[in-house]
Amino acid sequence: MNTLEQKRHFDAIIERVERARLRVSNHHIVKIVAASKYVEQDSIRDLYAIGQRAFGENKVQDFATKVEQLDDLPLEWHFIGNLQKNKINHLLALNPHMIHSIDSLDLAHALNERLVRDGKTLRALVQVNSAYETSKSGFAPEEFLEAYTHIHESCPNLRLQGIMSIGAHSEDSKIIRKSFEITHTLHEKLPQGSICSMGMSSDFELAIECGSTMIRLGSILFQE
Repeated sequence: MNTLEQKRHFDAIIERVERARLRVSNHHIVKIVAASKYVEQDSIRDLYAIGQRAFGENKVQDFATKVEQLDDLPLEWHFIGNLQKNKINHLLALNPHMIHSIDSLDLAHALNERLVRDGKTLRALVQVNSAYETSKSGFAPEEFLEAYTHIHESCPNLRLQGIMSIGAHSEDSKIIRKSFEITHTLHEKLPQGSICSMGMSSDFELAIECGSTMIRLGSILFQE
């Protein structure tokens, strides 16, 4: 797409977000994180030029490459993938704005230990497996609130911002909706944390209608 076509495409997505947002409330706010894991730096630059600022990567090495390539732009980088403990030092050296995928107590404690050592803090979301799917990471819904409270109290250098989940892998919108509703119900019970991150290219409108305040859009944003 040329620049004008890309701008029209981007605006059409924003309109869909707006319509879904307004079905919730005039006051409901939704942030878009562009999941840029499958695209090169030129595509990120193009999207930046038409207004997108927050971008998410799911592999530390790719994240590092793009941070270096795009160092001249004031981008807000999110880490949205599953983090292995042996990659913690590498990730923290990149100073991400936020990590979306705290999926175990071990990872939370390991991150907090390195953050304390380095004198840093990091915004974080805790992941729930609200779809009950073995292919997905995250705490079971029944364990989530206890785990979130534990991390909040014992890992002070992780600045918890809320909850993250991935919608059910299904063609049935009722099943997807149920997974989002479970996530949002948990979000409403959090002692603090304003972000409810759920929804991707295939289901973001439904996620917003169920209360999402942050969506992660990849393929739909970076269409050729």
